[in-house]
Amino acid sequence: MNIEGKKELLGIWIGKNEGSKFWMQVVTELKNRGVEQIYVACVDGLKGFPEAINSIFPKTTVQLCIVHMVRNSVKYVSYKDLKSVTADLKVVYSAINEALSK
Repeated sequence: MNIEGKKELLGIWIGKNEGSKFWMQVVTELKNRGVEQIYVACVDGLKGFPEAINSIFPKTTVQLCIVHMVRNSVKYVSYKDLKSVTADLKVVYSAINEALSK
C-alpha cells in the first residue's frame, strides 16, 4: 500500500525456495527500482524475509500477520473454548488503540 493508501502490485518473483538469499534479492530489487521506505511489513513466518527487509530498510516495523498470530494463540486452546477465545482476540486485534483492546 502506498502513502496515499492505494494498493500497488510491486512485482511477482519466482524462486526455487524462499530462503534469505531469495528475499534479499527481492528487497534489493525493490530498493533499486525506487522504493524509498517500507514502514510496515506483515509477514507470515517466511525464513529470512524479516532480516532482508530490515537490512535494506532498517526503519521498517516487521510483524507477523494477524492470521498467524491468532493461529499461534489458539494452538493449545480446547475446542469448547475456541469460539470465545477467538472472539476475545478479535476485540484485541481490531482495536484502534491499546486502551480499546483491553
